[in-house]
Amino acid sequence: MSDAVRRVQSGSPWEESFGFARAVAAGDRVLVAGTTSFKGDVLYGEGDPYEQARTAFSTALDAIAEFGLGVESVIRTRMYLTHARDVDDVGRAHKELFDSVRPVSTLLVVEGFVDPRILVEVEIEAITGR
Repeated sequence: MSDAVRRVQSGSPWEESFGFARAVAAGDRVLVAGTTSFKGDVLYGEGDPYEQARTAFSTALDAIAEFGLGVESVIRTRMYLTHARDVDDVGRAHKELFDSVRPVSTLLVVEGFVDPRILVEVEIEAITGR
């Protein structure tokens, strides 16, 4: 089974300290872990939910690109927000990226993240062979 499972790291410090991969391909599915707008130790879009969503989705899409996949392969997205007031901004970012493929999507408001400056965390799932 291990030959059929491939993993991608993005360099996030949490991947190392928590022991997880940014993305895992198993069979025809590629799953991307919860992704924020942190790149290394830098939070992009601080205070801006739209920019945080764009950056987080960009990192997630970069992860599936490691498997030769693009936005057209995305079949599910999940968005976690800390404030309901940010729904429209995050939804706009989602629409700009995924309007042409229309994946199934879930949006939840959560109490918070490990760093209070994080306003958005996203996940994507993609499928190969499309």
